[in-house]
Amino acid sequence: MEIGIFSFNTDGGLPPPVLAREVEARGFESLWLPEHTHIPTSRLSPFPHGGEMPEWYKSQGDPWVGLGAAAAVTQRIRLGTNIALIPEHDPIALAKTIATLDQISAGRVLVGIGFGWNREELEDHGVAFAARREVCREKLEAMKALWAEEEASYTGRYVRFGKCWQRPKPHQKPHPPILLGAGSGPKALAAVVAYCDGWMPPVPVIGEERFFAGLADLRRRAEAAGRDPASLAVSIPGLPPDEQTLARFAEAGVVRAILLLPPPAGDDALPLLDAWQPLVDLLA
Repeated sequence: MEIGIFSFNTDGGLPPPVLAREVEARGFESLWLPEHTHIPTSRLSPFPHGGEMPEWYKSQGDPWVGLGAAAAVTQRIRLGTNIALIPEHDPIALAKTIATLDQISAGRVLVGIGFGWNREELEDHGVAFAARREVCREKLEAMKALWAEEEASYTGRYVRFGKCWQRPKPHQKPHPPILLGAGSGPKALAAVVAYCDGWMPPVPVIGEERFFAGLADLRRRAEAAGRDPASLAVSIPGLPPDEQTLARFAEAGVVRAILLLPPPAGDDALPLLDAWQPLVDLLA
């Protein structure tokens, strides 16, 4: 099992290039950053973790800028989003951003994606909450076309553009891995099998019982669709940094645990990285 590190990337924490160097120096496999373009002040959508939204949650930096800065000062670690809100982006522009990052990092990008939980945030981007899954699918399909085809075009309900050239192409072929951050419901698992390369379930939120049932369902769905279940890599953010727990999930086929640094992840993050480092060797 690989061990990655997640930071909320707040303006009070270590800047991504500083944190990335520390993560790489300790042998961790990857660094992950989240995304919210903004938080509407109406706060009609309840905070998914319950209670009031903490102040630091409103201060998350742009993941692609942060990962680009991290790429410039590292050589080995993978650079991931947990998670990028694809429905909120212009797919042509985002395809260019991701391909460029994959090129300058020599193929180290992992694209964790999500549909979005904040109704008002999505609507500010012109996306109806009920349509967010279909918008995500179309935008991702359009991006894949831009990444793979010399003269790409796409026609859908929400996305359409005529033949065009877009370079650079991603370093990874045909594109960086796409991992869906979502629960274990049938719509989420169907999306993983239909157009993703992996699943990032929030096990601390949905619980272990639902996760293991979902994992079995995912494998059945993959086989029914003619996909090798082993080709759908499972990464889990938020597992406790406990050797026995991580080993149990590794035995179930989970390929990556992403340990969460508590915000703001300033200098206080370094002792935690030191404490977690032995897990890298124990679970290798």
